[in-house]
Formats: sequence, C-alpha cells, structure tokens
Amino acid sequence: MNAAVLRRIDAGVPAHPNELDCRRIERALRSRQRYRYVSPNVASVAGGYLIQSPCCSRNIDAGGGVIEIALLHYDGASATWHLLRKDHERGVWMLHSTHQRLTSVTDVLNADPERVFWQ
Repeated sequence: MNAAVLRRIDAGVPAHPNELDCRRIERALRSRQRYRYVSPNVASVAGGYLIQSPCCSRNIDAGGGVIEIALLHYDGASATWHLLRKDHERGVWMLHSTHQRLTSVTDVLNADPERVFWQ
C-alpha cells in the first residue's frame, strides 16, 4: 500500500471519493459501447461517484437534458462496490450489482447489454 493511502487510513478519511479514482472512472467510460458521442460527467458524492450524461435517446428526457446514469458506492465494511441504476419512472436508485473491484464496475457500465444504464 502506498504512503498516501496509509495516511488516509490512519487519519480516518474515507477512501472514496477521491480524485484518482474519479479520473480512472472517467477514462474507463471512454470505452463504453453506447452513446460514445456524449461526454458523461463523473462527480464525487458521499461514499462514491455519480455518473451523469446528456440523454441522447430522448427516452428519459425528451429535451435531451442531463440525466443520472449510475451511482457507484464503496462499502468500506465489506470492501465492495455497489453499482446502482436509476429507475427514472419512480425516481429511485436500485441496486444492480456488487463487485470486488472498481474495474469490474466500469466493465459492466461500458457493456450494458440490458440497456439499464445508457438508455
């Protein structure tokens, strides 16, 4: 473990969000298979990251406004990532899957075979 991570742990600072992983997510999303012509935004939120993007399909927002795509939340107690999708009709976040590694989360987001994220 590098010294910066150890300092964060010793100081009781939550591991997420952090700038390094925010950039890693942004880079990983460049490999997504849907709506590659828009630029999603990755924002830090308590315990993780919120991904938003313009709604190109107009399925969720007929005006093409920015919508919430996914919420990535890190559970420090279990050392797992929770990937949540937005139920836009009800306006609530729903657990999609749980992963051991951040790269697994971004792989799911990038493939999205069921079109539950990039709608």
